[in-house]
Amino acid sequence: MVLIDGKAVAQKVRNEVKENVQKDNFIYPPHLAIIRVGDDPASATYVKNKTKASQEVGIEVEDIHLTECTQESLENLIENLNYEEIVDGILVQLPLPSYFDSDKILNLINPKKDVDGFTDINMGKLFANKECTVACTPAGIMRLLDEYNIEIEGKKVVIVGRSNIVGKPMAALMLNRNATVTICHSKTKNLKKECLQADILIVAIGRPKFITADMVKEGAVVIDVGINRDENNRLCGDVDFENVAPKCSFITPVPGGVGPMTVAMLMKNTYEAMKKRYE
Repeated sequence: MVLIDGKAVAQKVRNEVKENVQKDNFIYPPHLAIIRVGDDPASATYVKNKTKASQEVGIEVEDIHLTECTQESLENLIENLNYEEIVDGILVQLPLPSYFDSDKILNLINPKKDVDGFTDINMGKLFANKECTVACTPAGIMRLLDEYNIEIEGKKVVIVGRSNIVGKPMAALMLNRNATVTICHSKTKNLKKECLQADILIVAIGRPKFITADMVKEGAVVIDVGINRDENNRLCGDVDFENVAPKCSFITPVPGGVGPMTVAMLMKNTYEAMKKRYE
């Protein structure tokens, strides 16, 4: 069993971005605007981590924290940022408070500045296998697989979870690399049977230790996207790591697996957005 070191690969990606920013020496450094609405503690932590990582690689961050905000004022803010020449990337930290139309908000972002890859235009291009900005977590997973030379073409990939953030873009990326893909969700019948067919099993459902050893075939690659708290309040994933790991050829830990890659790919997407502006 090989433990996939997300921290090491993420640091490699960040170093690449930092070197590129220094080498290109554009008039302005890459500029990322992060919008956070409300006082959700988890969102505050995520923004803090993204800001720190961005600054370390030479990306300027505009941290826009709105304690209270209407749908209309948030829409106006995004429209203004779309026209702001020095802003290369716009990120709306999710989840937004429930009274917002999140889908409308995300799709107001100029697709060229959509560093999260969540707009319908970028998602559509991804499924059409055209050049686009890819959602950070799925892009990070692909980078991990490539770094460890894990073959994708012709493999049976099972994705547990169908969110627009992970499951659906993950499926498109795998299809574009000639994998055979199954997406499972809460209505899937006989989930265990589906999971047991996976050469590569990707789990993103937000349920602690949900995938057990009897659901994973010998020699499978297991990618755990979940970040949860167990009964002892310790961080854990969607996979019962301790019991599943001995069956795997490769597996990501939680923490230290997929998580660091999400932030690293945000850095990469922001740099690429700036670079395209100068092309």
